[in-house]
Amino acid sequence: METRITGKIIVVGDNIDTDQIYPGAYLALTDPKEIGSHCLEGVDKEIASTFPQGGIIAAGRNFGCGSSREHAPIALLAMGAKAVLADSFARIFYRNAINLGLLPIVCPGIAKHVETGMTLTLDLDSGTVTIKETGEVLPCDQLGDQQKMILEAGGIKPLMRKRFGKE
Repeated sequence: METRITGKIIVVGDNIDTDQIYPGAYLALTDPKEIGSHCLEGVDKEIASTFPQGGIIAAGRNFGCGSSREHAPIALLAMGAKAVLADSFARIFYRNAINLGLLPIVCPGIAKHVETGMTLTLDLDSGTVTIKETGEVLPCDQLGDQQKMILEAGGIKPLMRKRFGKE
């Protein structure tokens, strides 16, 4: 897993629920490209089509609230997101994100310091995010060893396959 991630961002608000991240009308889709094309449609229908590959989502409080569906982190990954930085996450979304290989980082106040289109560098070793345009450095939570292990494997399923020697 990369310990320094740099990417352009989009900023979304507080209480972005899983239906805004990936609307229930698309739950029958299975093609990752098609899934990604509907990501964050509940916030803005244009986000997925303009999202920079390898980009980062910056959000306010309670990102991923609502249902426990795994489709939300799957859609973010399929859209091309490398990470989500937020003031806070819904607990189930946070765990689903880790288990599916999407990096969720708690970074208090992030949405108040940035604007869509800025470039951030997340340093997982130091627990900081640097805003390229302003030079501001913000503290963020660091991952635990178990979370790192799961993310390094690409998610919980690849980790278990590796651990039990199955392809």
